[in-house]
Amino acid sequence: MTTLASAPATTSAAPVAEPPARFRDLLVSEWIKVRSLRSTPWTLALIALFVIGSSAVATMADKAVGSGPAEFLPYDAYPPAGYMTLMLVAGSMGALTVVSEYSSGLIRTTTVAVPARGAVMAAKAVVTAALWTTVGTVISTGSFLVSQAVLNGHGAGVPLTHPGVFRALVASALLAPICALVGLGFGALIRHSATTMVTSAFILVMLPPTFSQTARWSAAMSHAMPATAWKRLVQSWAPDPHSLAYGATVPGSWTVYALWPLIAVALAVVVVRHRDV
Repeated sequence: MTTLASAPATTSAAPVAEPPARFRDLLVSEWIKVRSLRSTPWTLALIALFVIGSSAVATMADKAVGSGPAEFLPYDAYPPAGYMTLMLVAGSMGALTVVSEYSSGLIRTTTVAVPARGAVMAAKAVVTAALWTTVGTVISTGSFLVSQAVLNGHGAGVPLTHPGVFRALVASALLAPICALVGLGFGALIRHSATTMVTSAFILVMLPPTFSQTARWSAAMSHAMPATAWKRLVQSWAPDPHSLAYGATVPGSWTVYALWPLIAVALAVVVVRHRDV
């Protein structure tokens, strides 16, 4: 008597659906994209050396250095020439985080892998803000320490608690991420490398000096620019009450600091959701 062994029924394996990408995964992906570029560490190192070096040169060249803390000027530590250059570089690098993907076609792969375009853009913004906040803090702190090393030799060094010093340090540190996020917003809107770079440079650096401070409407336009807001926050002395110019206020300048990156990121998220890649 033989026993028939029944063969087990075979069923076709159902495809296993992959879980959707978490926001943390998007952050890791965007960070890998940024750090994998060979130009990123070189650019960050060079701009840091340039700005900190310009602080040292400006401090040594300041003929008004006296013998007491009252002679300290924040512009010794945070010279406009160095920080205007930082604005240009940060804005350009922020724009490249978006424009480079469109120019290479990688954005198509990204949107296929992660259909939630708004989340992708938000991850780019978070990584950009974190990177440039770190860079801006290092540069701002380094600028202050280098200037103090020079000023201490003239008896004019001041502590971080000296009036106006900490505000100038924070404002200078935040200038880099603000400009990087503005560049990111322009990159999402324009999507063309050369045009985006020119637009960022024009809006961030070239446009503010064209507005006069003696007319109310023109001064209002100037005060709404990040460069003018930074200059007011770095300025440690009160505006001249007898001046005919309309001076920016400290609270208004902090408001400008907050609105520019928020508006830029919001526009970038909205644009990528409603435009084809």
